[in-house]
Amino acid sequence: MGSTDGTPADTAPAARDRDSEGRARNARPRDGLGRPLPYGAQGVPRQPEGVVRRPEESVAEAQRLLDEGKPFHAHEVFEDAWKSGPEEERELWRGLAQLAVGLTHAARGNATGGARLLRRGAGAVEEWARGGGGGESPHGMDLPGVVAWARDLAAEVESGPGDPVDAAARAPRLRGAA
Repeated sequence: MGSTDGTPADTAPAARDRDSEGRARNARPRDGLGRPLPYGAQGVPRQPEGVVRRPEESVAEAQRLLDEGKPFHAHEVFEDAWKSGPEEERELWRGLAQLAVGLTHAARGNATGGARLLRRGAGAVEEWARGGGGGESPHGMDLPGVVAWARDLAAEVESGPGDPVDAAARAPRLRGAA
């Protein structure tokens, strides 16, 4: 006979990974693109969540991760900035996080999702810059260059054969040409 939650009476529900406050957390190791690996597999170190950084530190850390081919992890840095930064910058950081997720999808071979998120993020960043939020180079970033990068990559992955892109080779230059 089954239990009241629909599982067989002799089957215990699978334990979920929880943090110290009881929130669900997935402790499975992940690869450089954020894909979960089997428990016990060797993954890349996780990006700590909830880190409050100065904006310039967020840009530098995200660029380091992007250059290493870890856009999923760069997205976490942008997400921290979005959640902890001033209200007037939240849409900028959210758009940058979308760009990093778009690159993640493109690197995983998901051309449709990658192109969609790259365009959405580019639009959000562009709209924020147009709205007078901080101009085209807040915290030393080259927003017109980042937007152009995102739109070019979106068009490329959408019209290509659907092969995964090399995330490190295709990483944006947040502060312009190096």
